[in-house]
Amino acid sequence: MKERTLLSDRCGVTLLELLITLAILAILAAVVLPVAEVTVRRNKEIELREALRIVRQAIDAYKEAFDEAVRDNKIIRNAEDTGYPKTLEDLFTGSNFGGLYPYQRKFLRRIPRDPMDREGKGWGLRSHADEFDATTWGGEDVFDIYSRSDGVGLDGTPYREW
Repeated sequence: MKERTLLSDRCGVTLLELLITLAILAILAAVVLPVAEVTVRRNKEIELREALRIVRQAIDAYKEAFDEAVRDNKIIRNAEDTGYPKTLEDLFTGSNFGGLYPYQRKFLRRIPRDPMDREGKGWGLRSHADEFDATTWGGEDVFDIYSRSDGVGLDGTPYREW
């Protein structure tokens, strides 16, 4: 039988192997973390675009239903009536538009949240009489919404301009 040497009885890794492994892991982490941060930000931007699209479509659908009720003489339009909802809540509480519908027609199940809103400011609102880039709401109706975040998108456009 052969006699075993001291080196063949030892198990484990050397300090050099351990340091090389740690260096490789550190390099991989340094590459993966920035990519993960950009991915999270991109997903929030997609969520913001989707929320804006959903609410804007609901506002437009509300206006179309109002105009249809006026055409069918279910509602008599006042001079100050624009046909847009008075508040965002009107989109999910609904209206029957003077009997145009036999039920309260709702346009949203809930108001989506602004994914870029970290301070709890909520959506910014614009009425039909406000300027297209106004940052204060006239209060007459809800013609448009925007993010009140001070952040800037990956494309360089401020979120409030989306």
